[in-house]
Amino acid sequence: MADTMPSTGTGAARGVDAAAHALDERLGTTGFARKALRKAFPDHWSFLVGEIAMYSFVVILLTGVYLTLFFKPSMNEVTYHGSYTQLQGVRMSEAYASALKISFDVRGGLLVRQLHHWATLIFLASILVHTLRHFFTGSFRKPRELNWIIGVVMLILAMLNGLFGYSLPDDLLSGTGIRILEGVTAAIPVVGTYLVMFLFGGEFPGNDIIPRLYVIHVLLIPGLLAALVPLHAVVLTWRQTHTQFPGKGSSNTTVRGYPFFPVFIGKTTSLFLWVLGVTALMAAFIQINPIWLFGPYDPGAISSGSQPDWYMGWLEGALRIMPAWEVTAWGHTVTLSVVVPALVVPGVLFTGLALYPFLERWVTGDRQIHHLLDRPRDVPARTGIGMAGVVFFGGLWAAGGNDVIADRFDVPLFWTTWFFRALVILGPVLAYAVTYRICVGLQHRDLALVEHGLETGVIRRSPEGRYSEVERRLPAERTAAITDPRPAPAVPLDVPPETGGVESPRARSRTARMRAALNRRFRADLAVVPDTAPDAPAIGDGGAHEDGGAHGEGAGSAAARASR
Repeated sequence: MADTMPSTGTGAARGVDAAAHALDERLGTTGFARKALRKAFPDHWSFLVGEIAMYSFVVILLTGVYLTLFFKPSMNEVTYHGSYTQLQGVRMSEAYASALKISFDVRGGLLVRQLHHWATLIFLASILVHTLRHFFTGSFRKPRELNWIIGVVMLILAMLNGLFGYSLPDDLLSGTGIRILEGVTAAIPVVGTYLVMFLFGGEFPGNDIIPRLYVIHVLLIPGLLAALVPLHAVVLTWRQTHTQFPGKGSSNTTVRGYPFFPVFIGKTTSLFLWVLGVTALMAAFIQINPIWLFGPYDPGAISSGSQPDWYMGWLEGALRIMPAWEVTAWGHTVTLSVVVPALVVPGVLFTGLALYPFLERWVTGDRQIHHLLDRPRDVPARTGIGMAGVVFFGGLWAAGGNDVIADRFDVPLFWTTWFFRALVILGPVLAYAVTYRICVGLQHRDLALVEHGLETGVIRRSPEGRYSEVERRLPAERTAAITDPRPAPAVPLDVPPETGGVESPRARSRTARMRAALNRRFRADLAVVPDTAPDAPAIGDGGAHEDGGAHGEGAGSAAARASR
């Protein structure tokens, strides 16, 4: 093949062109780069939450590398002679002594340590919000089931790594967390004691737990996350079409947005600087995890009001409100008060979260490809389930501080315990019912806006003496999210009726009848796209413009006009 490289231009330009040409010949990068630079990104603030998680992860990696230069993951006892006078001469582990050294003797050590901690909290918070956004908008549906599962796995890994990370300093608070970890592991039926001996290298606390958690925290889980983050955020996202909200010209086959370069790259770079700047300000001015106040871990010491980081508070709450139940059979005692909250509840929660796309597809019978998102109000059943999960999670999280609540409000501890027991059982049911009704009410409001427009507060009197309110029609751009066509989130799966007195084979199966019942419940109040156009034409948003029609006169839907 003849060389087609240009022979004019500066030396630097020729060098860049030559390098690009060489890469294209070997890797075929030109076509990918051209497509990548033109890829459209929808312009909606909720799409940036995932990027906040990604950039927080970058901050975590950078600060973590710095901290590893000074931290010593060792349980060997030493006598402290550092700058913090309150602990002078105290025996402690090398891990705790090195954490104190980072905080008081390493230049910028405390700032980096707090930056690492705050970035972790922001990382997990943004992952959780990102997950909720995907759930409520239905973006987990075909063809994104794999990306959803990867996201759930990343959430689990991030929670575990956060737990292992704040366990490393070996202070009294983190040591209490490790003690709880040991108790939960020991409660696993049959193999629990063996796992404890394997993990701790002997009786608690042993000398191996901190070095082993250190290896997991800085190598194993970060390596897994470093592999999953690009797969989740770049590879699959770039391979698939971006999801987008309905309206303003969006459809299931087109993407309305701005190109990756230069618009999106400018926005995302600015967002990274904002994330870094806000996290740095929090690290500089908001103290977090002051380990020097807690002292070294002592198995015989008890501290009241101790709380884990917020993302593990729900497990703490589950352990606190579970009744002290035990089951003894065949010479083995199963401690349900530990097994249920620490193993069963997380297992059911995360397994249900990972399998939900497939469960919903089974219920709805929907096998279409969805690039257009649902507004949460348009699918009340799914939104109600999501809010029920939020209330369940939030109730367990709040229960993790039941002792602090009892102390601050001067109420008996058992009152708070029983309150949270009732909350995690009845709260999700109430949340589902209330959320469902709110979604239906918002749908009715949307239909009223399309059919009648906005109320102006202006009352007119007709020559016949009849009074009516003047309403202002909304333009098609404002109602497009309500009136534009979109793929249905569910299809009817009703059991066929009897034919000639003969029952349908599908009606004989309990599974088919249950599926049909769940399908009817899911479809009961799905949003319906209006299909008739109003008599009067739509006008602009100007406050002085009004539609001469009154409420209920010639009012209809704007679907036909919006879809043209």
